[in-house]
Amino acid sequence: MKFSLSLHMERFSPDKDMTVVKNNLLALVRMADEGGFQTLWTPEHHAIEFMIAPNPFSVLTWWGDHTERVRLGTATIVAPYWNPLRLAGEAALCDHLTNGRLELGIARGAFQYEFDRLAGGLPQEQGGAHMREMVPAVKELWHGNYEHDGDIWRFPKSTSVPRPLQQPHPPIWVAARDPNTYDWAVKVGANIMATPLSSPMAEVTNLSNKFKKAVADNPQVSKPKFLMMRRACVYENPADWEVPVKLSIDYGRSFENLFHNIGTVDNGFPEKVSYDTVVNRGNYDPEVVREAMLFGTPDEIVEKLHAYEAAGVDEMVLGVCFNTPFEMQKKTIELMVREVMPEFSRRPEPTKKPSPVFA
Repeated sequence: MKFSLSLHMERFSPDKDMTVVKNNLLALVRMADEGGFQTLWTPEHHAIEFMIAPNPFSVLTWWGDHTERVRLGTATIVAPYWNPLRLAGEAALCDHLTNGRLELGIARGAFQYEFDRLAGGLPQEQGGAHMREMVPAVKELWHGNYEHDGDIWRFPKSTSVPRPLQQPHPPIWVAARDPNTYDWAVKVGANIMATPLSSPMAEVTNLSNKFKKAVADNPQVSKPKFLMMRRACVYENPADWEVPVKLSIDYGRSFENLFHNIGTVDNGFPEKVSYDTVVNRGNYDPEVVREAMLFGTPDEIVEKLHAYEAAGVDEMVLGVCFNTPFEMQKKTIELMVREVMPEFSRRPEPTKKPSPVFA
């Protein structure tokens, strides 16, 4: 199992200076690159101060100039906000500017708050149609001349300029929730991104079973990779658990506001909606959050990660940006590199039988 980070600039108060925000994030990026993380993922969001990410390609290009080896991914491009031709060209250029390190993650989108402003009020549940039309079109544009006549977009013969550096194209990842999306993503050769959000560990098993079924139902394609993301905070003092749990609950209340459009947003700062309006409010019980999230001492984190590894997760993404203090974010990366990741890398690879061709 590989380990990655989800990072973005975040402001929870207008008093927080953007220069400090930017510099702190870059420090985390450099730590992750030097520490051996697989990928740095960053999202796309608009008009929201706690997720400052209007164009992930500009962020990844910036990170690429300050890193050497870590992969750089979008988690995720929101398909309804883009045109296939624009996405193909911007992604390909980013691939060149990062020396072939781009991982392209794409999704239908989540926040109704944003859909009301960037997608004409389209219900976010309907964004999947855009994603399913977008991915094949972008792949064709990367290949060469292509004319598109779809349900959502139409354009005459054109091509991506530039073409991507990675051939045949950068790895594509699809954020999946329902079984039909899992099945479609596997069929088109995409890897799967999943997140249990604030749900208990039973949701990890649920998402894993969807992935396994989609793979089993499509034996004609190569097995894709399976990625999962959780909020994470690693600390040395067991008593520190209360800090990330409280911040995670507050973060979730803001998320619910934006997801369902049930609260106010003032100058980009979303209201933390009351528990009475939160769906699945049991997920916000402190003990449930403490157990479900990757919060704990290094030994506790190793034990929790075994469950994800057993579920078939290939890449575990730690979301460290949810208003945790900068020093706790740095400590999480430091402890992951020093005490957690070695527990998984030092185990021997399973013995593989030689291929009949070379036996």
